[in-house]
Amino acid sequence: MKKPLLCLLAVASLLAFKADKKEKTFVDSNYSYAQQQLKLMLKDTETRESLAFPRTTDKAGKMTTTNMYDWTPGFFPGSLWYAYEGTKDKSLLEQATVWTEKLEPLKDFTKHHDLGFMVYCSYGNAYRVTGNKAYRDILIQSARSLSTRFNPVTGSIKSWNAFKSWHGEQMYYFPVIVDNMMNLELLFFASKETGDTTFRHIAVTHAETAMKNQVRPDFSSYHVVCYDTTNGKVLARETAQGYADNSTWARGQAWAIYGFTMVYRETKDKRFLKTAEGLTDWFINNKNLPSDKIPNWDFNAYQAGYKPGVRSNANKVTAQYRDASAGAIVASALFELSGYVDKAKGKKYRETAIKMLHSLASPAYRAPLGANGNFMLMHSVGSIPHNGEIDVPLVYADYYFLEALHRYGKTL
Repeated sequence: MKKPLLCLLAVASLLAFKADKKEKTFVDSNYSYAQQQLKLMLKDTETRESLAFPRTTDKAGKMTTTNMYDWTPGFFPGSLWYAYEGTKDKSLLEQATVWTEKLEPLKDFTKHHDLGFMVYCSYGNAYRVTGNKAYRDILIQSARSLSTRFNPVTGSIKSWNAFKSWHGEQMYYFPVIVDNMMNLELLFFASKETGDTTFRHIAVTHAETAMKNQVRPDFSSYHVVCYDTTNGKVLARETAQGYADNSTWARGQAWAIYGFTMVYRETKDKRFLKTAEGLTDWFINNKNLPSDKIPNWDFNAYQAGYKPGVRSNANKVTAQYRDASAGAIVASALFELSGYVDKAKGKKYRETAIKMLHSLASPAYRAPLGANGNFMLMHSVGSIPHNGEIDVPLVYADYYFLEALHRYGKTL
């Protein structure tokens, strides 16, 4: 090898080292920020009921909470687990344990589909970090509870017990939302831990049905698909939290990207990888995606050809809101998906994830210390159609921001 080439390689190696060192500093500084912000939030919780879980803020910017039976309680303990891993702060470990173990009664909960969020984000991380077999047993029982909502006729896990269309009074009694893809990880875990393939069968069948009925030919996605339980036929494809039935709700697309990436990891079935790639390419190449890669709440809001249902509050909103939660979910997913695709596409996905993470960590989205109800990220959207949680922090935005940080940090 000629000396000039050796010199070039040495320079390239040095530059790569400096870049990695800079990014390691970026990750560490964000963990330090999270550590401080979470401790402030923990202090705030001391004045609340013991089973009050942080969710968002009120109009005065103060933290508001929910009980354990909402879909979001697992995210706060999950954030504590990730922050502990990033900082090795034993006080965060203690609090992660306390807040996780408050959720034990959920192992027998069957009233909606969100056990994956509620239990896997809390106990799943707890078991991953500690190896405590008691946590494993709670996860397995939770998977049994989730499995009771599976219907072999529809080939799906029932999401809500009922869904009322925004178009009038029509009620549907077997709605499946794209968010439900996220709960399948709990079932895959239980199948691997117990050897019971029933859990895996339910997860794969649900994913196949979603791939068929929830993903459009162009790889955008429907939010809600409603089924007839007598024959499994699709009765309607609508939206609950997006702008219009035929629009693409940004967080719904994010759930789909993350969900199908995870299903590919667990099955190695190339159909799911193709779907994850298609959903991702649709998202990151979309002309309506802002330059900082953090999406507006719906990719088609206020555009010609898209009309909300008559009852939807989206008819009364004209402002274009960002959804940091959708950005955080996609960033986390892309750090994983980048390792499953070809080298060129993997590089693009990883670079996009890094760009998104840096955007989220910038002053445009990351709150000043002690502000924002002590949540980390600003500018998320819960549901504009329901006139709820508009341009506020959301506990799950923080969780996926920390998970993306965790995944990125492991590669440096």
